[in-house]
Amino acid sequence: MASAQQRQTGLRQQPLVLLMVVLVFCSAMVSRLVWMQLLEGPRFKELADENRIRLVPRSPIRGRLLDRKGRVLATSKLTYSLYLEPRLVSDVDWPELRNRLTSLLNLDPLLLDQRRDRGTDRDGYRTTLMLDLKPEQVLRFREQALALRGAQVDVDILRFYPHGSLAAHALGYTQPITESEYDALVEKGYKIRDRIGRTGVEAAYETHLRGKWGGQMLEVNAMGEVQRNLGDRPSESGQDLTLTVDLDLQRAAEQALANKPGGAVVALEAKTGAVLALASKPGFDPNFFSKLITTQKEYDALFLNPKKPLLSRAMNPYDPGSTWKPVTAMAGMESGKFPPTTKLHTQACITYGGHCFPDHNGAGFGHIGYADALRFSSNTFFYQVGVGVGSRALKKAANQLGFQQKTGIEIDWEESVGLVGDEDWAEKGRGWADPGSTPWIPEDMASASIGQSVVQITPLQLARAYAVFANGGWLVTPHLAKGEIDWMAPQYRRAVLIKPSTLNTIRKGLRKVVEDGTGYGLNGPGIPLAAGKTGTAEDSTGGPDHAWFGCYAPYPDGKIVVVAFAQNTPGGGSVHALPMAKKVLAAWEQSRKKADSSGSSVQRPLAEDVAVIAP
Repeated sequence: MASAQQRQTGLRQQPLVLLMVVLVFCSAMVSRLVWMQLLEGPRFKELADENRIRLVPRSPIRGRLLDRKGRVLATSKLTYSLYLEPRLVSDVDWPELRNRLTSLLNLDPLLLDQRRDRGTDRDGYRTTLMLDLKPEQVLRFREQALALRGAQVDVDILRFYPHGSLAAHALGYTQPITESEYDALVEKGYKIRDRIGRTGVEAAYETHLRGKWGGQMLEVNAMGEVQRNLGDRPSESGQDLTLTVDLDLQRAAEQALANKPGGAVVALEAKTGAVLALASKPGFDPNFFSKLITTQKEYDALFLNPKKPLLSRAMNPYDPGSTWKPVTAMAGMESGKFPPTTKLHTQACITYGGHCFPDHNGAGFGHIGYADALRFSSNTFFYQVGVGVGSRALKKAANQLGFQQKTGIEIDWEESVGLVGDEDWAEKGRGWADPGSTPWIPEDMASASIGQSVVQITPLQLARAYAVFANGGWLVTPHLAKGEIDWMAPQYRRAVLIKPSTLNTIRKGLRKVVEDGTGYGLNGPGIPLAAGKTGTAEDSTGGPDHAWFGCYAPYPDGKIVVVAFAQNTPGGGSVHALPMAKKVLAAWEQSRKKADSSGSSVQRPLAEDVAVIAP
């Protein structure tokens, strides 16, 4: 009886249980719908649109780099490539498409198979089959495009440098962004197929040059076929950038380096710091980085080259030799210990510590003052001045002239600060030893006085320092483009605390060098009155001697400063470096006279400098 009653009670509860189950399922379904429609609706709509809408990006044309007269130094070149969209072409359909492409465009079918097998490119939706199509191939494809479903010819915009390696270290180059860079740059509008300025002006002015991406929004069906165009946003070209570089002077500088194993030439406007030429050897062709496909072997040949062609010698430090002597002269006069009227007895050699430091002629030059000491480049005169004032006074003068600090040029990440050693630096361990274990010794001070061993500077730093003597006492900031910066503003151009008597004495000495001293070879037809200093420096790394020459013209108030450096080229600054600077000065003077006769130095971009665009 009890069992029957329990069964009856269970039967009465079954509808309630079923109702509860139904309610739970309904609640779950309603909750799911609410979550999908209200909370996640926008996201699912976006996913649906992505399946229905295809975005075809349109890359911007990068702004051109122009020289100071409007001539093209870097532009963009259009090249056409053949792509495959794998999702539109099955394994069954591929042989027929491949054969049609092979016949139509005269391509290698095995090569097409190999490239298809590699899978999609970094953008994830297409595969590169062939690069740099010829104009006739592009036209043939377009005529048959409707019958070549899944294949596509698209344009790539590549950086092009019409003058090859000319000014490569100043201009720099562009490269595709890496995947890690893309993660950081995607919020700034970069695409996975983007290229970015990697070095030089290309990197320094990236935001000015790059432009903005555009593209088409296409609606496609389930088969991937385009149904209609939903919108088109044109890309925005980057802005052109006019540099301070003068193409004629740059050519002259690089021609001057042609027969040297290595070196650099720097030319500056003395008043403003504008870089007129920045040449370095060995160099490289930045068009190498615009190639769509580059092998590892080619990369290794460039990046692992023992000659280091990517290193800018203009911004790398070396022993300056006698071109450093004006700095020692400044330290002597500014300290008050060796005023401008000082005369010292020079001799065959002077002993400091355990070494007798010689004069370069083996005899000395008698009883002379600053002007003749610079004129003859007397070592023993400057030993006495340098040792007499000490390392801290020499370092102070060097700092005032901009040494052991970056110059402020826009590409300063490629620039070394160099070295001006002193007793404090030695006490701290010279950068490689324990503090207190490498004291400053008399031999160090003698070497520092003539720019050897414990002094290393860059050609760009030396040009900046000589600009102080040329412009009457202003330390300028070298720069490659004016842009929106006022380079004459106080933060970029400051007065050097130097006595007028010190400045005038150094200027007169530098003039004597060219007038009838070691720099006499600079004189000649087409060369303005100039002042300068030769230098021959032992390579502290153990290589052959370096040759230097720094000068400015016209004298006394110089408008241009030129520094020539021949790396590991023994024979002397007057033999090797001076003729290099002379070529640049001759080109500058010729350009100046031409500008004066025409009334204007501005030219329009030359037609042959504009990249040829394929149809």
